[in-house]
Amino acid sequence: MTLPVSEKELVCLLQIELAHLWMVRTFLKHADEIQEDPEMLEVPRTLFDVIRATEPAFLEGDWARYLRKLKGKWGKLETARDYYLAHFKDFSDHTNFAMAASSLDGCLQKMNRLLTGASHSENGPAQ
Repeated sequence: MTLPVSEKELVCLLQIELAHLWMVRTFLKHADEIQEDPEMLEVPRTLFDVIRATEPAFLEGDWARYLRKLKGKWGKLETARDYYLAHFKDFSDHTNFAMAASSLDGCLQKMNRLLTGASHSENGPAQ
């Protein structure tokens, strides 16, 4: 993967990943299987919170603030991902749920690489 050369380019690449996460959020928000489980409903709520938290900075072109917001929400994002990966099969083994797990995990892995500027990191993005 070629690393971005500017904050704007980095943010544009991160926005693509957040767009994918928005689709995971939309699927989960409307999935009947999870509607009665408050813990699983936290996953789409967290995705919503993270994405909307970055939106004002993105719209204003304030790349540094966008990155601060995203990094500040990173722990919540990882917690939501980890919970979903550990528990989605409790609700359904349907391909939609499995693909949402792959997408959620893959997006966070790519975002982590973008934020750290490395090919692999296990400690999350630099704060």
